[in-house]
Amino acid sequence: MDNAFQAAFQLIVAMDPVLIGIVTLSLQVSLTAVAIASVIALPLGAAIALWQFPGRGLVVVVLNALMGLPPVVAGLMVYLMLSRAGPLGQFGLLFTPTAMVIAQIVLILPIVAALSRQVIEELWGEYREQLQSLGVSRLRAIPTLLWDARFSLITVVLAGFGRASAEVGAVLIVGGNISGVTRVMTTAIALETSKGNLPLALGLGIILLLLVASVNAVAYIIGEAAKRRLG
Repeated sequence: MDNAFQAAFQLIVAMDPVLIGIVTLSLQVSLTAVAIASVIALPLGAAIALWQFPGRGLVVVVLNALMGLPPVVAGLMVYLMLSRAGPLGQFGLLFTPTAMVIAQIVLILPIVAALSRQVIEELWGEYREQLQSLGVSRLRAIPTLLWDARFSLITVVLAGFGRASAEVGAVLIVGGNISGVTRVMTTAIALETSKGNLPLALGLGIILLLLVASVNAVAYIIGEAAKRRLG
């Protein structure tokens, strides 16, 4: 085991091409998914927070429930959409990085939307009378509230990135774990461990742990900065 850890660190220090390729693809897929999901989910969460409409309670319940959506279920849903018999089968996206991005978006979007709704709803309760007295409509209030809550929302986005980077089930189903094409850190760790290639699996595991720890550290620092800013 000591030899495996030593070999894993050597792979990291030597910037092993296989390891770096897997890590790079993982970051590309997760960052793309988080960016697209955030662009959709942040204003969606704000809109749900500001407007009252029939069925709003049901929408909130569904969003909260989808935060715990099992990755394999999300992967299966995307697989059915992208398969040849599915509505998007003609685009040939299955077993590509694009399919993995779509699967991660399905997982991340409810998390970002639900958490941003809670943040904006609290902020709207605080600033509602002031904004309405200035003649600011709910639609115009959305960018204002999103900007004012930016520190809290950054931590929300980071939570989505943490979920995406550590996910294995959905991307395995729609990506196929193809070497050099759709193999990311989580799927590679599972495969290399089953093959007995512990150095590469441990190397990827160490990088993944460092990545998750860094995301949590950044979220903590931003949260503390926001507390100091708000007094």
